[in-house]
Formats: sequence, structure tokens, C-alpha cells
Amino acid sequence: MRFGLFIPQGWRMSLTDVPPEQHWETMLSLLHYADNAAAGEAVPGGEFAWESVWVYDHFHTVPVPSTEATHEAWALMAAFAAASQRVRLGQMCTCMAYRNPAYLAKVASTVDAISGGRTEMGIGAGWYEHEWRAYGYGFPSAGDRLRALDEGVQIMERMWRTGSSGTFDGQFYQVDGALSYPQPLQQLPVGDGGAQVPSIPLWIAGGGEKKTLRIAAEHAQYTNFSGSPEEFQHKSQVLEQHCRDIGRDFGEITRSANYNMVIGENQAEIDDKLAWIDAHFAQYAPGDQGHRESSLWRHGLMVGTPEQIVEKLQELQNLGMTYAITYFANAAGDREQIELFQRKVIPELQG
Repeated sequence: MRFGLFIPQGWRMSLTDVPPEQHWETMLSLLHYADNAAAGEAVPGGEFAWESVWVYDHFHTVPVPSTEATHEAWALMAAFAAASQRVRLGQMCTCMAYRNPAYLAKVASTVDAISGGRTEMGIGAGWYEHEWRAYGYGFPSAGDRLRALDEGVQIMERMWRTGSSGTFDGQFYQVDGALSYPQPLQQLPVGDGGAQVPSIPLWIAGGGEKKTLRIAAEHAQYTNFSGSPEEFQHKSQVLEQHCRDIGRDFGEITRSANYNMVIGENQAEIDDKLAWIDAHFAQYAPGDQGHRESSLWRHGLMVGTPEQIVEKLQELQNLGMTYAITYFANAAGDREQIELFQRKVIPELQG
């Protein structure tokens, strides 16, 4: 199994206890920690490590919009690219409608050049209605958002692979000869002949069965959908059928999921971590929404000791979930859980 780590950027009220002038220092420190682990440092045996770091593509905090900072995803991607050497860099996930896809392809190619070929493109249709309307994007129907996602992914693939969008006259996007140089440094296989073309791995995020997973079957190198065993198995079966329908090898697509992690050596430590989460959201998101957020953590799948977490992840691995992207509450102020997970969980699943 492969592992990614979310960097606290503020969206989930993860920087509330950090003075604004220390936000970048806090993010950079955790980036360097993961980057060193990607080199085999601080991991028993030197072979088990974080493969990637991630941020969210959002503008306003959750569970409620607030004046707390939420740092912009692609500005962070460029900064992370320049400030790291080994760890791969992703967003889970970029909202297609927040940026024109031709422009987004250009931005991602530039980040790939800065990073030396370490960019991952998480992309989805978007869902945060308050944010959409606040920034003047309106809020189209789910069907229109998914059709825009499909068109945008096609434009990005063309630009990365050929350096030009060509002429694309879609319902939502129209481009005519938009150039994307530099092309990505990364090379991905295309067709059955072993040829490779410049491109960036596409992570199609979301579990919509009729459209999103169909787009994933057509274009994705990675998917990212529900992480519970029952839902993961069902979504995987739907994705496999889409692949069968279009004649694609289902095994070409790596299936990932995101997990809120609460880990402790014993129940007392776990209870302390959960108590911090309760107090945090009671302070920064008082009321029903904050209470619901705390409940999601408390009753989440990945709450337990290292042994319990390993057992849960092994079950998911047996279902085909081979890339777990982890989020730890209070990562900005307390790395104890991250270090415990790295010492006692990752080696058991990377053997």
C-alpha cells in the first residue's frame, strides 16, 4: 500500500491555533518532514515512507465558512514544488470550474517543471455551494458540473500530450490552439504499443456511478472515492464495469481513498485525541455543524490503535484500495499521531 499525507492549509480549521505569520513555516516544516521520510529517513528499514503530500482546493473553511485562513491550493503546489525534492505533490481535489482548464493545464505543467516531475492532478466536479456562489461561479446542476469536468479533462490531456489544445468546441469550454509549454516532464504510457507521452497523472475524484466513474474509466490513472469497505467494493465494481464497457484494462487504474486518522497506543491516548477534536470544533464551529464534524471523527472508520488501524487497512487492501491518503487532526501542532502511524502502521502494509 502507498500513503499520502494532507498538509494543514487551514480549510478544515487546521491552522486556527497558529499565528498567521507562522502559517507557511508550519506547512513547510511538515512538508520537509514528509519529504525526508520519502527519502527513507525516520522510517524503520529505510524503505517505508510517505509517497505524497496533499492539500484541498477550497477557498472557505468547513464545517462553517469563517475568517480563518484557507491557503490557495495551486499557489501552495508551486511553493511545495520549489521547497521539496522527493515527495509527490497533489490536491484532493481541484475543482474544474474554479479555473479554465486550458489555464489549469498550463499551471500544472509549470508546477511539474518546478518539481522535476512530481505533480499529481486531482480533479473533480466540485460540491461546496457556498464557495461557488461567494466567488461568483453560480452553482450549476450536478449534471452540468460533471459535463464540464469531462470537457475539461479532455482539454488538459490534449495540451499535456501534444502541447496544444487544438480546436475544442464544447458546451462549457471552447479553446482554439491554446499552447502549453513547457509540457509536463512526466511520461505516461498511451495505447498498447509501449509508447509514452508527456502527461500528468489524473486522479478523478468522486463516486458518481453513471458519470464520474465513467469519466474515470476513460481518463484516470487513479480514482478517489468512498473508503468504507462496503462502498469501496461497490464503487470498484461499477468502475470495473465501465472499464469493461469501453475496453479498458481495469487493472491500469489505482484506486485510492481518503481517511481521517485518530490513532493512539491505547484507548486513553485515543480518547485524548478525540477530546481535542471535540473541544476544537466546539470553539471554532459551535453549534450543530461543529457537533456533526466532531461526530464524524469520533465514529470514523480509522479510529484505533496501530494494530486496529492495520487490520482495517488490510481489509481494504484486499478489496483493491492500494493508496491511502491520510488526514490527522492537529497536525499543525502535534505530530505524535503521524509519527506513530509512520512507525507502526506503514511498515506493516508496505511489506
